[in-house]
Amino acid sequence: MSSAVGSITDVLGLTVGHFTDTRRPTGCTVIITPDGSVAGVDVRGAAPGTRETDLLHPSNLIDRVHAIILAGGSAWGLDAASGVMRWLEENQIGLPVGFGLVPIVPAAVLFDLPVGDARIRPDARAGYAACVAASRQPPLEGNFGAGAGALVGKLFGLRRAMKGGIGSASIKVDGITVGAIIACNALGDIINPATGQVLAGARTTDGTNLIDSRAALLAGETPKAVMAGTNTTIGVVATDAVLTKAQAHRLALVAHDGLARSINPVHTLSDGDTLFALGTGKAGRSADMMLLSTLAAEVTAMAVVRGVMAANSITCDGLRWPCAADLQALPISAP
Repeated sequence: MSSAVGSITDVLGLTVGHFTDTRRPTGCTVIITPDGSVAGVDVRGAAPGTRETDLLHPSNLIDRVHAIILAGGSAWGLDAASGVMRWLEENQIGLPVGFGLVPIVPAAVLFDLPVGDARIRPDARAGYAACVAASRQPPLEGNFGAGAGALVGKLFGLRRAMKGGIGSASIKVDGITVGAIIACNALGDIINPATGQVLAGARTTDGTNLIDSRAALLAGETPKAVMAGTNTTIGVVATDAVLTKAQAHRLALVAHDGLARSINPVHTLSDGDTLFALGTGKAGRSADMMLLSTLAAEVTAMAVVRGVMAANSITCDGLRWPCAADLQALPISAP
């Protein structure tokens, strides 16, 4: 029997915390696994901003991480990982190396610099604050943490985009839980996987309707030139099943199927789409990889949709980016 439950914190062995900057829409989100988790990663976007991803390859030595940080701020946001490391060391969490502890903290960032003052971005203090806020409570969704400055639907220009956000979901089947937390700042539109309906994305030139970027491209509409890396969807999929490092790598890989179901286009030259996978082992047993893979893709798609549907509109420097709720009842305009 299966049951849908609330968020990634339903996976035993994890806590999650946001830091949301009050000066402009940006922030970071930390996933802490104090006992260490087997981890993997898969990078599909062509313009990633990451830290400590090479060590997660199945052939490399380190097989456990202590936290993962997701942040806005483009490459500047990678500094948030230093604050996470400091908090973990202060709390006696890390890899023993004989001369102390070295916390292992992979990171990925998204590009939210156009939203407000680009000189304000997550730093080490932000990462530390996210750790202080971490708990087993379901994390806030929408305009929080790494999703605070996220936008979606930028294929035809920033002015025609909409508000993205961060979301989480989980499913439990036969005593095994798989959950995801996703910060969606995609170039493409957000799609309801069950119906194919566009929920948020590029709008008409007057801003009042959705256009369906895929249909517009197929009809010959020319997209705006977009600088590489100015988008990106990042996240973590986790399970309390026992995983090997190779299985964690596979879980991160197949979780991207959930992005492909809920974002179109996805994995573009202008996105740095990166997903991590964690296996806490707290369920005390392994699970069939076909089941885990199916659940990983499902919760990833659910988390994308939840994050965007929970988002609120924002206005910065005279530009207003509406949220999905603002346009949900309106029709899709023909390209």
